[in-house]
Parts: sequence; C-alpha cells; structure tokens
Amino acid sequence: MTFPERFSNLPEYAFPRLRTLLDDYAPGGDPILMSLGEPKHAFPDWIGQIIADNIADMGRYPPNDGTPELLNVISGWIGRRYGVPVALDKQIMVLNGTREGLFGACMALCPEKTRHGKQPVVLMPNPFYQVYAVAALAVGAEPVYVPATRETGFLPDYESLPPEILDRTEIAYLCSPSNPQGVVADRAYWARLIELAEKHDFQIFADECYSEIYRGEAPVGALQVAYEMGAAPERVVIFHSLSKRSNLPGLRSGFVAGGPESISRIKKLRAYAGAPLPLPLQRAAERVWADEVHVESNRALYQDKYQLADELFGDVPDYMPPRAGFFLWLPVADGEEAALKLWTETGVRVLPGAYLGRDTGAGNPGAGYIRVAMVAPIENMQRGLMMLRDCIYG
Repeated sequence: MTFPERFSNLPEYAFPRLRTLLDDYAPGGDPILMSLGEPKHAFPDWIGQIIADNIADMGRYPPNDGTPELLNVISGWIGRRYGVPVALDKQIMVLNGTREGLFGACMALCPEKTRHGKQPVVLMPNPFYQVYAVAALAVGAEPVYVPATRETGFLPDYESLPPEILDRTEIAYLCSPSNPQGVVADRAYWARLIELAEKHDFQIFADECYSEIYRGEAPVGALQVAYEMGAAPERVVIFHSLSKRSNLPGLRSGFVAGGPESISRIKKLRAYAGAPLPLPLQRAAERVWADEVHVESNRALYQDKYQLADELFGDVPDYMPPRAGFFLWLPVADGEEAALKLWTETGVRVLPGAYLGRDTGAGNPGAGYIRVAMVAPIENMQRGLMMLRDCIYG
C-alpha cells in the first residue's frame, strides 16, 4: 500500500506532542491546565432552551450555507462591527467551526499553478495556527513561514520577502488578534498588506477569531480596511467564530465572508465535502450573533485577567502585555524545558511555543516561549500564574 508523501514532514500536532512530553511524569501539585485555549467563562444561559425548542430539527438536513435568518444576523453584525455592507446571499457562508473554513477556503481558492505556470506559495506567520500549513500542503502549494518575532512586532513582515516569492503568492494568512502573541494588526499594517496583495495579486485570509476579546479600542478588521481603501472585492476573506467571542467552542458556529466569486467557489466545494451546522445549533447561533450584552460581560472578565498578568509579570524582562485574545506569550530560555519544569514542580500545564512554529533553518521562533491560556476562572488562573512566576522567574 502506498501512502501520500505531502503530509509526511508534518510534526505531531501540538497537544499530542505535549502529552508525549509531560504524561510520563507526575504533576508536582494539583493540575492547573493552561495549555488549551478553551474558554471557561459561562456562555449565555438561554442557549440550551433554544436548542431544546428546536431539537426536532435534528431530523432534518440543515441548509448547507446557513439559514437565511443566521446569514442575515451575521450580515448585520459585520455592518455594525466594521461598517461594511455584505450581501447575505452572496458574500457570507456559515461554517462548522472556522478551522473548516480556513482549510476549505484554501482548497477552493488556491490555484494549481500561478498565472506564470509556477508552484503557488501560501504565506503564513511563524508561529501560527497549524491548519494554515496543512491547507497549503493539501493544495500542493509551497508553505512559506514568515517569522513573527519581537523584531517585527510579532507580526510577519511579508513586505520583506523577495519579489520572486511574492509573485508566486496566492494566499497570505494572518491572524489578528494573533494566536499566540496577542498582538493586533493596526490599520496601517492592514493597509500595507492589502497594497502588497494588490501589487502582487494574491488574497488575504484574515483569521479574526479573537476579535472581540481586547483591551482599549476594538481591533480594526481586514475587510473594514479593504472596504475603506476601495480594494478589489475578492482581495480579502475573513473568518470569525463564536468560540472565543461567546465561550461556545462546542457550538461550532463560525462564518466566512468575502467577495462574491470567492464565496461562490467556497460554497460549491462545501456542497460536496463540507459538514453543515445542525439546525438547532444554527437557531441558537442566530440569537448569539445578535446579542452583544454577553460579549461585553465576557470582555470585562478578561480586563481583570490582563491586569493580573501585568501585575505578576510586569517586571519580567521582555514581558509583552497582550493587546487582545487570551494568551500570554512568555519568554523563557527553552519552551520544552520550562513546560516540563512547571508540570513536575507545580502541576501547571502550558504549551511550549515551538509546538506552534517551524524551524526554517534559522531556528524555531517559538522555541524561547511558552503559551499560557488565561481561560480558567480568575482564582485558579491567579494561583497558576503565581506558581508559574515563582517557578520560572523566581
């Protein structure tokens, strides 16, 4: 039997790697899990009743692209949040979690060859959300990992790439607010990237799943800046989710929005190979996307967590207060050594930063960091962060 080679160089996924690193060792105390970005704040208590009221619809095939009501609510949310009008029947599709969309959009929109007959390139920050790389390999593109380090403001400097790379680029992924560093691409950064994409004729895939967890002003959106600039309608494709915004990762409600041609192609592929969201969950999502009260309450909880992190780590050299999202990206000598030391001495479980990056010959830009998820109730989080500080930086 012959198996494909295109995924043969993939490292083990981050969390199986973490289990391999830690699970042969007993924790040094009651475990405090801060490795997985799974929100633990309460989701709206009316969700269950909506699902129950519509449970009979589990006996029906759900609409593939989303109910008209859900598409309408999402269109309204985009308009309120970003000031961008989008046609609900032509520019939005509901997703069964944004990971599906980030993969499927690459499958649907990345050509087999560039307009010059060369292998296409897919750009992504390094470190990054691992589905970006798998999507690039699945379509036969060359993934190009662009360091997102302190020197570049923890955002990838795509403008610095050689013209021969940019001329082969078909898609550039960018996560803002970023996972794992918690930085935000400002209006100027998006404008430069959009101008670069216009010059070299590639698409931007904006992964904005952390957009509603922030301090200070709300992060600007890629589609918002493209609309203000008058960029080509197909230039930017955005991805959003209720997982972080509403503490509902299990609902699997997300969406993709972009130009009519892009969404048409994504819909067509999804009709063959996708998994639409069950109708009772779509009905719940209609209400959740329309409600901002619970979002504001959730965001307020994170303000206390940001402040606590700043108080505990403000004196740590090179500590960077997160601008948004719910991760701390903490500098250490070696991420794996720090994670193992924390687990065996305290029971605090974090993720080595290298598991989110790639070594491209100049080292893995995540190797000197650990990612810490600030998702637990604040009392548990405070206890975990204090033990982390004393163990690693004491």
